[in-house]
Amino acid sequence: MSYIISKLMLIMKKFVMFTVSIGFCLSMASCKKDANPLLSPFDTPFGIPPFEKIKVEHFEPAFAEAMKQQKAEIEAILTDENEPTFENTILPFEYSGRLLINVANIFFPLTSANTSPELQAVAQTIAPMLSSHMDDINLNPKLFQRIKSVYEKKDELDLNAEQQMLLSRIYNEFVRGGANLPEEKQQRFREINEKLSTLTLKFGDNVLAETNGFQMVIDDAKDLAGLPDAIVAAAAESATACGKDGKWVFTLHNPSWIPFLQYAENRDLRENLFRGYFMRGNNNNEYDNKEIIKEIVALRLERAQLLGYKSHAQFVLEDNMAKTPETVNDFLMKLWGPSINRAKAEAYDIQKMIDEEESKFKLASWDWWYYTEKIRKAKYDLDEEMLKPYFPLENVKKGIFLLTEKLYGLKYEKLSDVPIYHPEAEAYEVKGADNQHIGILFMDFHPRESKRGGAWMTSYRDQYITRDGEFITPIVTLVCNFTRPSGDTPALLSLDEASTFFHEFGHGLHGLLSKVTYPRLAGTNVPRDFVELPSQIMENWCTDPEFLKMYAFHYQTGEPMPDDLIKKMEATETFNQGFITTEYLAAAILDMMYHTIESDGVQDVMAFEKDAMQKIGLIDEIIPRYRSTYYQHIFSGGYSSSYYSYIWSGVLDSDAYQAFKETGNIFDPATANRFREFVLEKGSTEKADVLYRKFRGADPNPEALLKKRGLM
Repeated sequence: MSYIISKLMLIMKKFVMFTVSIGFCLSMASCKKDANPLLSPFDTPFGIPPFEKIKVEHFEPAFAEAMKQQKAEIEAILTDENEPTFENTILPFEYSGRLLINVANIFFPLTSANTSPELQAVAQTIAPMLSSHMDDINLNPKLFQRIKSVYEKKDELDLNAEQQMLLSRIYNEFVRGGANLPEEKQQRFREINEKLSTLTLKFGDNVLAETNGFQMVIDDAKDLAGLPDAIVAAAAESATACGKDGKWVFTLHNPSWIPFLQYAENRDLRENLFRGYFMRGNNNNEYDNKEIIKEIVALRLERAQLLGYKSHAQFVLEDNMAKTPETVNDFLMKLWGPSINRAKAEAYDIQKMIDEEESKFKLASWDWWYYTEKIRKAKYDLDEEMLKPYFPLENVKKGIFLLTEKLYGLKYEKLSDVPIYHPEAEAYEVKGADNQHIGILFMDFHPRESKRGGAWMTSYRDQYITRDGEFITPIVTLVCNFTRPSGDTPALLSLDEASTFFHEFGHGLHGLLSKVTYPRLAGTNVPRDFVELPSQIMENWCTDPEFLKMYAFHYQTGEPMPDDLIKKMEATETFNQGFITTEYLAAAILDMMYHTIESDGVQDVMAFEKDAMQKIGLIDEIIPRYRSTYYQHIFSGGYSSSYYSYIWSGVLDSDAYQAFKETGNIFDPATANRFREFVLEKGSTEKADVLYRKFRGADPNPEALLKKRGLM
């Protein structure tokens, strides 16, 4: 696919829709072009989108005008009577569609972070329009012939490495986008793309409707036994917010359901809440996703086979570091054996505790979190609530700022006079060690109904250099769903939330520190199984004992985390890793099983999932991290055939962090400079494996990950 196509598809895949509007005009009246802020240069500090002026009614005409402009830009390339060259074909194509990208870079992030029914309606309207527009470009025979003509002469051209990568990327995207298909097959290719564009939106829409529609209301205080005071207080505030004063409301948002499963003594309520979670999209109602999954899997397979691939996975992985489904499956199964064996041992320990309590039940999936916490407390005298006071949100944020200053010389200045897309979002100017402007960073921390669940990084503007030589700086946003403040208590993050903050900030650095020429190759536009390296390496500093002393201060006393607590954390680093790795691998293997199908498709989604898990020997006490009907990563996100990439990148980040450790200085400037130069700045200007070897001097050693997880 072309860059404009692949970029828009990536943005579309990331967004999922919500039901509440905050901060947008809801009028759907038509608007005149000259009144549309999306179609004029942004007269704002740093060129930030003028969010306060943008209304829902502006998007549809802006998309229409942007597509019209790109068509004219493509036509100018086609009417050039000169022999196709890099300068008259590749470069104008690379820079075409900038207005369309600009509009999409505003619209789709908003539909994830601050949506409304009106924005949902616009999304449903423009999805098939964009799909058709993308195919008009991708399947244009005259355009492809010009690009192919330049590509076939690539060895004769005096191109630098980045230009060679650009040319190869564009040519391959056209081929993978159907440009070589005969005309009759191209029509079917278009139909598949258009249908998939709406199915993937509907899948995410259904998951979020189910997520936002579930509440577990408790009206008897006895049913709160075991829950920490802060969790009880947050549930009471949730109840008050939805008109249920005097009660307690628990939802399927992570800050609510996870601690309930960890601490609630009432087993029936744990089961009720967990069933609400894992039955999303599987309730035989208007939001059921089973038929959608069958269609998506079948259409992806048909499209891949139209292009000459055996499976969708073979098509996807050709562009990743792993290259083939066989490589991925071999990699996953090498990890599966040690992980499931460890998980079985953990299940034995839990069942033993259940039996010792003289409880008359067999361990089930909704018991795992609860008994894991009890065992952690018994074995290590540690539970999550002991750590939270040392991870107030503001301290974690300051710690990340300190870390990136030590590593890369970055400075952060909070801005109060710039447009923001929601009152809860914070804006910062990011500067380098020389005080030079690097980019703008938005951060948005807490759940709300207008925001989808999870945590992610995206951009309102990517870094690149214009044809006139202007360096365009990025505007990056980090969106999370962390625990809110409660009463007089600030937002105290769990260890997992703190680690997530470091993770997403790593993605942010990948976007902010990009230093390439061409938009297609910038920032996070890298292979899916490489993109998690910058994020996951940051997690290592989150729990490094030396760095904890620099940022993990008690929110009341200001005292640093004591040594004995740090030692307890270290002692539990491999605790429960059998469960954590097994539930992840189960989901990654399920993804591959869906997308390595070569015929017949899926007849019964839940039967397919059950059979897949039985084949690998997943124990009944554990379910995949994502079951099929709410598996947004692969059915409404960008990770189909690529969910494995988190643990693939886990090998990379464990080995990369070892490079710092080997120097005896976890902030070693020379190592940080190499990581910045060959990973954070380079985007896709060279192949990912080449860039890694330039940083590390060798291929990654997988033993670092196995040791880290205690699976050797």
